[in-house]
Amino acid sequence: MKRERSARRRAAILVAGLFAALALGAVLGFDVWVDRAELPDTRPPTSTAILDRNGQLLRAFTVEGGLWRLPLTPEQVDPDYLRLLLFAEDRRFHTHTGVDPRALLRAAWQWLRHGHIVSGGSTLSMQVVRLLDGRTTRTLSGKLRQIRGALALERRLDKDAILTTYLNLAPFGGNLEGVRAGALAWFGKEPRRLTTAQAALFVALPQAPMARRPDRDPQRAQRARDRLLERAHAAGLIDALALRAALAEPIPSARRAFPMLAAHLTERQRGAHPSLATLRLTIDADLQRRLEQLISERVQTLGDRVTAAILVARHGDGQILASVGSADLFDQRRQGYVDMTQAPRSPGSTLKPLIYGLAFEDGIAHPQSLIEDRPSGFSGYVPTNFDRQYQGTVTVRHALQLSLNIPAVTLLEAVGPARLVARMRRAGASAILPDLSPPGLAIGLGGVGVTLTDLVSLYAALARGGSPVALRETLADTHWLGAPVGTDPSAAPMLEARAAWSVSAILADVPTPAHARTGSIAFKTGTSYGYRDAWAIGFDGRHVVGVWVGRADGAPVPGLIGIDAAAPILIDAFARLGSPTPLPPAPPGILIARNASDLPPPLQRVGTVGSIQSVPQIAYPPQGVRIDLGLSAGRAVDLVLKVRGGSPPFTWLANGAPIGTEPFARTARWRPDGAGFVTLSVIDGGGRAARTTVVLE
Repeated sequence: MKRERSARRRAAILVAGLFAALALGAVLGFDVWVDRAELPDTRPPTSTAILDRNGQLLRAFTVEGGLWRLPLTPEQVDPDYLRLLLFAEDRRFHTHTGVDPRALLRAAWQWLRHGHIVSGGSTLSMQVVRLLDGRTTRTLSGKLRQIRGALALERRLDKDAILTTYLNLAPFGGNLEGVRAGALAWFGKEPRRLTTAQAALFVALPQAPMARRPDRDPQRAQRARDRLLERAHAAGLIDALALRAALAEPIPSARRAFPMLAAHLTERQRGAHPSLATLRLTIDADLQRRLEQLISERVQTLGDRVTAAILVARHGDGQILASVGSADLFDQRRQGYVDMTQAPRSPGSTLKPLIYGLAFEDGIAHPQSLIEDRPSGFSGYVPTNFDRQYQGTVTVRHALQLSLNIPAVTLLEAVGPARLVARMRRAGASAILPDLSPPGLAIGLGGVGVTLTDLVSLYAALARGGSPVALRETLADTHWLGAPVGTDPSAAPMLEARAAWSVSAILADVPTPAHARTGSIAFKTGTSYGYRDAWAIGFDGRHVVGVWVGRADGAPVPGLIGIDAAAPILIDAFARLGSPTPLPPAPPGILIARNASDLPPPLQRVGTVGSIQSVPQIAYPPQGVRIDLGLSAGRAVDLVLKVRGGSPPFTWLANGAPIGTEPFARTARWRPDGAGFVTLSVIDGGGRAARTTVVLE
């Protein structure tokens, strides 16, 4: 009894003091007193939130002090929660000016009558001031400071801004601040859709966030929630059916982990945009989650130090849909903290398609041309095949599908290693050469450093008919990954369209690990020297996927090869993308041949480099063919001209009239005036000439 009288006496003194202070303020100049109030920063920092393309949270980062405080607006919160919040905390929020005298008087009277707090008299504006200020309001001076701050706050911010600040600062236990952080931690979902029970718990929890923490005292949390539900039912906010369902809903017993999808990419993007509170990436969260699970499962069978990475992009617009940098960010044995989408590694045989494409573009070879796979030396460089076996005479098509080394080096010597590196750069792929040495023939078999992102860029260009595309990680990106801002990929194709299609058609017929042909997926595998890197890169008519498998420290993994370790992951990744999109049809002007005998004599067999370069020969168009350029239908496209052998510069003529000179390129374009017979000639830098006669239609 004595304790109750003492509590009532203190309450009476506090209430009297408050009203005396307010009266004194009125006497001294109320407006001046309020206007001179100093407020804390009304926009405290919030956690950086990285979102996927659809606005789904990929990852958030704590603010100073290790607090989770995610940005949120009233429009992003369940309306039922807002109704319950205003019902329980501030019923006249939209009409008062920061202080609700009726609520203060009611709270004071209840305190006087019962000897303890029955209901709070603080408005949401007053609570925001307390949350911003961080100091106690249980003393006369503290409560007066809170009232003054609330009045000042209402003059400087509108109601929506005040409500937003509360939603971002309300405590939800531990290091959780704000409704969004609380919803993700306690319910594992965004707060835009809460059940009635969840909304009631979230109104009650900030009133005593430590005492009512569901993981520490779920019974106390449930009692507070249920009291609010009963009051809401009595006031007509919820009906009896909703009340029964809400009372039966269990209280969460443990905190959930915050999302951490695309961990390496989100960390990198946060560093690149430190001032942004919210950043939206091109990533598809659902696909990202499926592929992270795929990688995690597959590496378990490959060794306790083996990791893997995967990159998926839409080659139509370059948007990256998934980026898995390692099997497990926190796995120290696998060095999961290393982002293997960005790590330079030996590409093995994955550059061979570009070599063959350059040979097709230059008219050096055709898919049905014959080429030798025999032990050979190239100015001291003596490559061997992966299995140390040789196939003898094979078609170029077969050589690429079997990934034979000798034919690839033969063609690379013809097209030139420097040109290979230059075409890689056109696609946005950087070639890291050992000791800054000039490119040599070894780069065709993996003697160069490239990243998984580099290879996805290269194969994306191949999928687009040779036209590079700017890979994008954020929806705001306007530049090309790996290239300076302002680069115009369309100005310099990686490959001529017909050459790119021919390579794609060959790769689409490569058997899968299950020994079936994909048809709709063109892909290439690769294995670096010493079994250090296993690759599989492929594309269909819409997506390009790159997979790397190996150890992050570069140590060998005996038996690790691309077709066994990386290709199955690639095929499964495409399965998770849905039904494959068909590859595009052949562009106009493709020279179709069933075998080498159907080809013009210069293309029937790939000769030695010396014979290739001795005299110029028109590789395309071949002698006597009919070419449909749409001239008869009143439309026209360029005729591609190709020369093999000889030495630049090359001067082209049509019926004896010059039509252009190419200083270095072995390909030229010419648009004829009309249909009919035409004799095309080329003269090389040594004055040697070649000619062919064709019919244009």
